[in-house]
Amino acid sequence: LPASGLTMADQWRITSSLNGVSSSTYITANWERVDTDGFGQLGTGMTESSGEFTFPSTGIYHIDIRGRGSKGNGEVTYAGVKIHVTTDGSNYNEASGGTGYYYAIGCQHILDVTNTSTHKVKFQFEASHPADLHGNSNYTDTGVTFIRLGDT
Repeated sequence: LPASGLTMADQWRITSSLNGVSSSTYITANWERVDTDGFGQLGTGMTESSGEFTFPSTGIYHIDIRGRGSKGNGEVTYAGVKIHVTTDGSNYNEASGGTGYYYAIGCQHILDVTNTSTHKVKFQFEASHPADLHGNSNYTDTGVTFIRLGDT
């Protein structure tokens, strides 16, 4: 563990599926903090608005999104999730991405948050043909984990 110790850990998930996605789509709705199966939050945690996540304090954060889904009405050659970050509060860039087939998908990124007003993150799902990204409020089908590793 870093000398300063871990001070924040949080998990969020989508509560309903995105169905028939066949292009890059930001996941902007149906996010909830995990609240089942003994979930334990450490520290203040993240805030979310329209799929955009804000960090509670500066620091080095590990971001890990995982998803599960199925192909829709087409031959899916790829489906994936991406982590997009902004460090100026408005322009988002792809920081990490992963694809899979009939699929469990995921990607990770470590972000140095030096300003909580400008450093934010949101997530994107994409597929080559109509595909579904599963969501559920009783367990985490698709969700993200945030862990503050230490000071910036």
